[in-house]
Amino acid sequence: MKEKLVALLLAIAAILPGAIPAQPLSHVFQSGAEGYACFRIPAIVRTNQGILLAFAEGRKNNCGDSGDIDLVLKRSTDGGKSWSALSVVWDDSGNTCGNPAPVVDRRTGKIVLLSTWNLGADREPQIIDGASRDTRRVFVMHSSDDGKTWSAAREITPQVKQPYWTWYATGPVNGIQLRKGKYKNRLIIPCDHIEAGTKKYYSHTIHSDDGGTTWALGGTTPSDQVNESTVAELPGGKLLLNMRNYTSVRIRQTAWSRDGGATWSPLRGDTALIEPVCQASLLRYDAPGRKPFLAFSNPASQTSRVHMTVRISYDHGKTWMRKALVHEGPSAYSNLVVLPNGNLGLLFEGGAKSPYEGIAFKELPLSRFE
Repeated sequence: MKEKLVALLLAIAAILPGAIPAQPLSHVFQSGAEGYACFRIPAIVRTNQGILLAFAEGRKNNCGDSGDIDLVLKRSTDGGKSWSALSVVWDDSGNTCGNPAPVVDRRTGKIVLLSTWNLGADREPQIIDGASRDTRRVFVMHSSDDGKTWSAAREITPQVKQPYWTWYATGPVNGIQLRKGKYKNRLIIPCDHIEAGTKKYYSHTIHSDDGGTTWALGGTTPSDQVNESTVAELPGGKLLLNMRNYTSVRIRQTAWSRDGGATWSPLRGDTALIEPVCQASLLRYDAPGRKPFLAFSNPASQTSRVHMTVRISYDHGKTWMRKALVHEGPSAYSNLVVLPNGNLGLLFEGGAKSPYEGIAFKELPLSRFE
């Protein structure tokens, strides 16, 4: 009798507009497994060969943001239906290797991975105050075989971080490669930082015009109280930056660039994109034979990290007319990707009682948004 009732409820949920039936999450990374107490900070890209690369922070001892943290990876060759065993991309003893921000160079197929590093003994408040033993540093790695092997981490801090910045974060979310305009093929990574003595967060971007070999600092937002950001290219090469917001108004902040990320417009709040102060993902969908759109994912609540939701905009982010609830329960960070079959995929933190029970993956058919 119980099984019949569950089946009926799922059938009813399936026909509701935008609804995705509430089912137990299948975790790609399960906290407490594979040698790690906790997995956090998901990022995902699809390679030129259609392979999905799911990155995360493997936190050795607890779910905290400091300490012994490795960059880890799982691969999928079947569009997210199954995943490889865990591999470690970067392990620096007891130090913190995190904030994965991958991007694929379409011209070469090379996967470029940006990341930040700090001493495991240094905590975020110490780094922000300039009282830490070391500071946040920025590194780049790459893979030329669809994520099977990776180069050693190479520091690029002097290229992309001002001397008076203390805290620094890459992503955490995928970067993009520009398709149109004067800056075509530029790799862009959304980032954030804090200026010494201010304790104020700002968003900024960094970019590479040679496939990830050298990097340059782009523009910083003209006002503060924003940090973790995600970027998408609009028609004509215009960029849209979407940012986590620390003001009392619990909505996402946005800015635009017409010069490849060198400068950013004044911030503007997007009242449709509510948030509980959390990371999010913005993705441009532009596939042959399909109407282009922007997709956005975050925990859609102004009070807590719950209700992981994907929204769709057909007018470049002016309005968000369609949405799908992916996971009603606790959920936090996320990253969208276009799957080889044309559907959307979402890698996100979620669980039954806590967002940090693991990192799950869901395929979202486009029919959910029609």
